Amino acid sequence: MDLLNALVALSNFVIVPAIAYGSQLALGALGVTLIYGILRFSNFAHGDTMAFGAMATVLITWGIPLFLAWSLESQFGVLNDVLSWLLTPFGVMNGPLPTALVSLPFAIAVTAGLVLGTDRLVYRFYREQRAKPVILVIVSMGVMFIMNGLVRFIIGPDDQRFSDGARFLIKARDFKAWTGLSEGLAIRTSQVITVVVAVAAVAALFWFLNKTRTGKSMRAYSDNEDLALLSGINPERVVMITWILVAALATTAGVLYGLDKSFKPFVYFQLLLPIFASAIVGGLGSPLGAIAGGFIIAFSEVTITYAWKKVLTYVAPENLEPSGLVQLLSTDYKFAVSFVILLIVLLFKPTGLFKGKAV
Repeated sequence: MDLLNALVALSNFVIVPAIAYGSQLALGALGVTLIYGILRFSNFAHGDTMAFGAMATVLITWGIPLFLAWSLESQFGVLNDVLSWLLTPFGVMNGPLPTALVSLPFAIAVTAGLVLGTDRLVYRFYREQRAKPVILVIVSMGVMFIMNGLVRFIIGPDDQRFSDGARFLIKARDFKAWTGLSEGLAIRTSQVITVVVAVAAVAALFWFLNKTRTGKSMRAYSDNEDLALLSGINPERVVMITWILVAALATTAGVLYGLDKSFKPFVYFQLLLPIFASAIVGGLGSPLGAIAGGFIIAFSEVTITYAWKKVLTYVAPENLEPSGLVQLLSTDYKFAVSFVILLIVLLFKPTGLFKGKAV
């Protein structure tokens, strides 16, 4: 029984959160690796692109109830009770899924417009000048600060919750009643949605890159730009499709992270380190590596910053039960784990696990 309680506690605080967090990092790292593999530079504005996409989703989510209420009033003259119902914490759908999922496609379109406009106004000039990748990295840092300021100016620097209230697929109290264990397993709907949406997004991306003509053109352009141009591939079309895919991945990753935790613009700036660490650990330029790296970083951060006292209390003999938290690092230093792993990989295996491009 103690072993089962330890397993439930481990699942509750390590395994389930790490799987959800790893899915979010994997989607973010996929966007970074697409830019690096096809456009050949490290996009430091990717974290703030995620923040912009999540912000667009938040604003659209807030606007949906007002739009529906206005439509109902103009069409049917119904407003009083309906408006108050639409504005409840459970949101428009008033069901198991967050309203943010309805807003996501619209937010992706808005974010795609932003990154395409940024490419046209900023990156295109340096691409035509055949600027060195380091120049584009510096330019992307400037774009990062502008996006960061824009997001904070529009929505403010504070936490914004847009998950329509906490929803649980499995509640701790119900789990205890079902199993008779003293530890309760709680799995939030947002965690399940994160994994399902991430799997669907990754599957769709791999299908697109491997099975469609446009995807094959993008891979050819990534492998050998000059040969791809001689084959008649339109480079501007490849660039446009790449930015649209990156906008979709960044917005999805940003929204899933916001649903699982909360939306705060500056947090996405901090996420840039674990996202880049995920891409580099797996192999920069390798989509499979980005996914593997995301889960490696997530499990490393969660396990090293978790206080193991509860789990060890169940499995250790009575005379060896720990008195302290048994925590290697405080959660305040979780990004230091990504930094250390990143340094180790850059020093000993710069091409990453899946032999991507050297940094």
